[in-house]
Amino acid sequence: MSGSEAAPEGKHRSEWILRKGARRYSLAPLRKGMVEIASPVAPSASNSGASKYRPEIDGLRAFAVVAVIINHFNKDLLPSGYLGVDIFFVISGYVITSSLAGRKSKNFLDFVTGFYERRIKRLVPALVVFVLITSVLISLFNPDPGVALKTGITSLFGLSNLYLLKTSTDYFAQSTELNPFVHTWSLGVEEQFYLLFPFLIWFSGFGRQTAKGARNLFAWVGALTIASLIGFIYLYQVNQPAAYFLMPPRFWEMAAGCLIFIGFQKRARIEKALEQVPPLLVVAALVGVMFFPVSAAVPATIGTVVLSAILIACLKQGTAAYKFFTLEKVVFIGLISYSLYLWHWTVLSISRWTIGIHWWSVPIQIALITLLAIASYRLAEVPIRTRGLLPKRSLNIFSGAIAVVVSAAFLKVVSSYHNYLYSGVPERGEQFYSERDRWNHKLCVSDRRSDAVPTFLDFSECYLGASKRSNPGNLARTIFWYGNSFNEQLMPAAARIQLRSGLQMNSFAVSGCPATLNMEYAGEKIPGYCARTFRKYIDFVLESGASGSKLIVAASPGYWSGLSDDKSVLRQKGSVLTIKKAQELYKEELIELSGILAKNGKSLIVATGIPALTSNPDICSNIGSSFNETCKVALDATALKSNEALVSVLKSANAQSNHFQVLDIYSPLARKIKSERQDVFSLYTNSSHISKKGALLLIPVLANAARINM
Repeated sequence: MSGSEAAPEGKHRSEWILRKGARRYSLAPLRKGMVEIASPVAPSASNSGASKYRPEIDGLRAFAVVAVIINHFNKDLLPSGYLGVDIFFVISGYVITSSLAGRKSKNFLDFVTGFYERRIKRLVPALVVFVLITSVLISLFNPDPGVALKTGITSLFGLSNLYLLKTSTDYFAQSTELNPFVHTWSLGVEEQFYLLFPFLIWFSGFGRQTAKGARNLFAWVGALTIASLIGFIYLYQVNQPAAYFLMPPRFWEMAAGCLIFIGFQKRARIEKALEQVPPLLVVAALVGVMFFPVSAAVPATIGTVVLSAILIACLKQGTAAYKFFTLEKVVFIGLISYSLYLWHWTVLSISRWTIGIHWWSVPIQIALITLLAIASYRLAEVPIRTRGLLPKRSLNIFSGAIAVVVSAAFLKVVSSYHNYLYSGVPERGEQFYSERDRWNHKLCVSDRRSDAVPTFLDFSECYLGASKRSNPGNLARTIFWYGNSFNEQLMPAAARIQLRSGLQMNSFAVSGCPATLNMEYAGEKIPGYCARTFRKYIDFVLESGASGSKLIVAASPGYWSGLSDDKSVLRQKGSVLTIKKAQELYKEELIELSGILAKNGKSLIVATGIPALTSNPDICSNIGSSFNETCKVALDATALKSNEALVSVLKSANAQSNHFQVLDIYSPLARKIKSERQDVFSLYTNSSHISKKGALLLIPVLANAARINM
């Protein structure tokens, strides 16, 4: 999405703009320094190697960016409109190759530094301004903007595509709509392409204008194109994120533009043959491809790249398509397409964090996107690209690098102090384990995604508040807490109870794990991690607490009910269990565990799940969220069914053992939601976990279950 490379004959673009009266769009700054932003055309028999500005290329950019924006507003309107990015890849390969044809350089160092100076001047100014402003904006509305800000930092270095791949981001998932930097993946792909392409250009001889330079470049790029295309098709079947985000599987798209240029340069008959193709027919085919479903991504992507290359070749004067793509307003959209691409996602993402996207808001959002793009184009893109900051090439490259590093440092500062920027409900800016002075969260939370089962866990570090200074060997009466994130979310309440009662408490959590003694969870990185950790904690409970101690287990009910009708997410000895079998085994475990604890003078308490919401509290706690149609207070039906399934198992086990009790935390929260609908979102950190404020509501229920006098 970077736009065009420089060309020595840029004056033709300036003359065309002035001739067409484009000054009405305030493009007067382009009259100076147009040499740096022209879109050249391939040399042919008709122009004898001379290059000139092709306004229709900017028109094609306009077509591409509009398709992307429509898709991002509403995927149903243009399901494959995101393929506009692929059109930009083809344009980029074509324009960069053509701009380097005939460009004289003293040596390789002169060639490559000139190339990177132009890239930095083209990309960095608008990107830096966009990242700095957007990082502050997202921190105003996202209570936990860490992932977004890391994406922004990596985008400055052209690495956001790799970061998104590392975090297993699904570009088509709804959650990506809330990350205002996720679209910068395409910049990462292009910038990584730029690391390779100058070497191909120079060492093939093309950059040195040798006799066989074009032929060598065509052969080298052609071979890489075939390998890249095969890799793209294969990877999309086995690892879709890698095929989407990595540069090597995308190389063939930019290479297609390079090949079409070289083909024109050396084979005039190829150009003449493609000129016979009706461009309007190609445009119609491109539009048709963009209505393909996302499931047809591979053929749609290949079709888009091929059609884009053909369209570049056959868009000639006198055709209806040429007239459309050279309309002044269309060309203007193409000129600001880079800034449009950057800023449209900021506006849409922040809108989704606040008021949402509605029929009545679309005109306002489009106007805001356009204004931001024009301001970015005039104030950041054009001044730096046409004049630069410093007279020497090396200084321009150095200043660009400094700007990137300083901007990244700024984002790190924003990340550290984002709570001061957050404008939503204050309580929601705190994690549900926020009372860190009373619980060592760092040492007392493990993760099912760990690389190895811990051979040693010092649970004695996990006492809350003043009790953690007590000697565990004194066997004082203790309340032990264990579970996954459902246990973590109760810690603010546990800490408050401990502070008031003075009772000794200890808590440990394994993120993403069911509290099971013998079954394996499908989501474990190492089979048996969850069960082995729970058994270790049980041993600690048996050794550490005095008679009368209690173990409160809190884990999400979804493990025991599943999302399908017959298969659970649990296994035993490698075999997937049915939901019914998993429930039977869990009941047996509860009876066995409660009996073991009872023999030691201790008792078991098992908590139910909590009511989950259908809406996203992160969004619905923000300014303007009352306009957001997704912010309806409603309980999630799936969570209710899961909780009912868990309660049924607990009651069945309780009927066979009087050594444990069921702790209902679902009902009091559900009643609170129904009675105080206006304050509901402050009770949650996300749709399925309660906040500190929500946890404190459960203090009476938890204290009563543990028989604690407050």
